[in-house]
Amino acid sequence: MNLMIIATCFGSDRGRVQPSKRKPLPPLPLSEVAEEKIQVKALYDFLPREPCDLALKRAEEYLILEKYNPHWWKARDRLGNEGLIPSNYVTENKLTNLEIYEWYHRNITRNQAEHLLRQEAKEGAFIVRDSRHLGSYTISVFIRARRSMEATIKHYQIKRNDSGQWYVAERHLFESIPDLIWYHQHNAAGLMTRLRYPVGLMGNCLPATAGFSYEKWEIDPSELAFVEEIGSGQFGVVHLGKWRSHIQVAIKAINEGSMSEEDFIEEAKVMTKLSHSRLVQLYGVCTQQKPLYIVTEFMENGCLLNYLRERKGKLRKEMLLSVCQDICEGMEYLERNCFIHRDLAARNCLVSSTSVVKISDFGMTRYVLDDEYICSSGAKFPVKWSPPEVFHFNKYSSKSDVWSFGVLMWEVFTEGKMPFENKSNLQVVEAISNGFRLYRPRLAPMSVYEVMYSCWHEKPKGRPTFTELLQVLTEIAETW
Repeated sequence: MNLMIIATCFGSDRGRVQPSKRKPLPPLPLSEVAEEKIQVKALYDFLPREPCDLALKRAEEYLILEKYNPHWWKARDRLGNEGLIPSNYVTENKLTNLEIYEWYHRNITRNQAEHLLRQEAKEGAFIVRDSRHLGSYTISVFIRARRSMEATIKHYQIKRNDSGQWYVAERHLFESIPDLIWYHQHNAAGLMTRLRYPVGLMGNCLPATAGFSYEKWEIDPSELAFVEEIGSGQFGVVHLGKWRSHIQVAIKAINEGSMSEEDFIEEAKVMTKLSHSRLVQLYGVCTQQKPLYIVTEFMENGCLLNYLRERKGKLRKEMLLSVCQDICEGMEYLERNCFIHRDLAARNCLVSSTSVVKISDFGMTRYVLDDEYICSSGAKFPVKWSPPEVFHFNKYSSKSDVWSFGVLMWEVFTEGKMPFENKSNLQVVEAISNGFRLYRPRLAPMSVYEVMYSCWHEKPKGRPTFTELLQVLTEIAETW
């Protein structure tokens, strides 16, 4: 994808407007011109990384003065200090904004909620999460059965009546969700237990920021410390490292001649602005020496493919579906921002310390110089993850990513098997062209296999979007 298309998706200028011959309108009142200043509350601590940054302390209030871009805002603290902060570390400080409450988890699946509550293992431990229907919510509660050591997780949908009031049990109506939660913290009233212990953010893990600071995509190599080698990939060796001694990072040292470096460096300026909780964050690059370094978020549990194979027989189907939901969320974000991955597979996804799965290496195949990888007849070309329009015409789109996602789902539900394991690339091309598709994995219920199969429509237009796939996967998860 060229940079012009990417820039358009991120709201670039479309050229100068021709002067109008009409009499200009009077200026708007000052109150309408000035950007409204927003009060926010910090969700996490943030230590300044550059002189222009402002420190954040969790739960304290700040005033937003200016939004430099979607990811970095200028803020003022109570002492009058001003500086830049990462926007994903704060939330608007309104009583109606659920994110200010410890019990609310916006970006969490049903399976992840259950895992979190089982870790807490307290009677009445609870969280509130987004439900499968937009604008609706679910309370998930840990309940230990009486006279038994067995525990269960109950999920209660928070409903809304025609008057806009919220309820779990119809006899108890509330004007807001915080009011509802406060009431049920003191009264079971239709629930199997009171909501006793709000469970906070998963491990209080700090989210990655879009770059280390505002517009900081070039990283000084003297600020990097190499800890140990953790793997190797298409472009070279990968090390666990530290930036300025305290932030863990992954450092990819690029072998000379393996990448079109000048093109990638230009693209990296855009890619650092892609920021989502299900994407491995690109922090920046070191371009002033050889080899070139690419610096990304570090993922403790490594490659998804190895993660699946090492835990064969130990992952419940709910966890496998949660993996697919994580990846689909990240791909929906890329789709929305007009960005094509081109090499989506389990080997290109990574797993965090809390078993959240994130997408890595998006768009990187455009910069490979190895003909064996970029030519569809080459031995390294990922034919087994590619749709007909890619291996026949080299035509990529979000819908070619959808095909690859279907194969990735198959990898997940086979616990890391190689797709088309007994076929050569040439045989796969012939089989797919003749209508052959991968079989249903033993661990995949028919509802899940139907989702996979929908991704493998011969024509791109016949395949679902990632937005549609995410909705279907969420509905399946809520019924298990």
